[in-house]
Amino acid sequence: MAVLAPVSDSTAPAHHKTPRKKRLNRVWSDRRTRFGLFNAAPVVVYLLILFVYPIFSTLMLSIEGEDGGFTLHWYADAFRGANLEILLTTLRISAETSLLALVTGFLLAAAISRLKPLWAGLAMLVVVVPHFISALVRTYGWIILLGDNGVVNNVLTDIHFPGAPFQLLYNEIGVVIGTTAVMLPYTVLLLYAVMKGIDRRLPAAAAGMGAGRLTIFRRVYLPLVAPGLVNAGVLSFILCLGYYLTPALMGGEKQTMVASLIDEQVMKQNQWNGASALGIILLLLTFAGLVLLRLGRSAGEALRKRGAAS
Repeated sequence: MAVLAPVSDSTAPAHHKTPRKKRLNRVWSDRRTRFGLFNAAPVVVYLLILFVYPIFSTLMLSIEGEDGGFTLHWYADAFRGANLEILLTTLRISAETSLLALVTGFLLAAAISRLKPLWAGLAMLVVVVPHFISALVRTYGWIILLGDNGVVNNVLTDIHFPGAPFQLLYNEIGVVIGTTAVMLPYTVLLLYAVMKGIDRRLPAAAAGMGAGRLTIFRRVYLPLVAPGLVNAGVLSFILCLGYYLTPALMGGEKQTMVASLIDEQVMKQNQWNGASALGIILLLLTFAGLVLLRLGRSAGEALRKRGAAS
């Protein structure tokens, strides 16, 4: 007959260790949560006061009627007549600026990425340093350069360029040139960072397999740079939507943008409700641009993976 061995006392407390350990872990987790919430409280208060409250106040003003009731009149007014033309002008100039900044920034970033580190650093310094100069000073600099008797027209006239001198100020050409100069550093920085991260062995391998320059650019290089192109283009577009100084100084009446219209409604017409509606519309356009940026990133990643797979 088998005799059962007595159970050792050392194994008895094992049933009590696991619940106790769980309780200690739960208490410690609760303490970490409370500590994290305590640390996050100043940031939350900061965001509520300086971001959420102003946006909420602007939204309430945009739907407040003259009698104090609810109305969408200000939004309807923003999408008709001269206000609609100004909104479309803002979108058009922002798109033109984004496209021109992309083309110019791509050429500059591609050239700089092929330089030696010392020369590349100096070139990036030349691109970035003007951005730290006052926007007002830079805008007046462009006015001096592009004026009827400015440096550009004088040079073109001296070399007897056909049609010179040109009207380069107080029209859409001047506004796009000025806004592109403002957005160019952002574009070059974003594209340069992407281009420097490209493995140079990939184009070399494609060339070794018999691919031509155009094929290498289209199927290897461009898919790798696509995410940077999307980011830079959308960023330039979003920043240009609310830009005020350069269009106001270098444009004419037909180049009035939404920021100038908001300034006029607040400062001259004392029409805060209409200005608030225009501000909310710009905010929604910015959110739409961010959504487009997200979709563009996904498309760029898919294009890059497809190019790598092929």
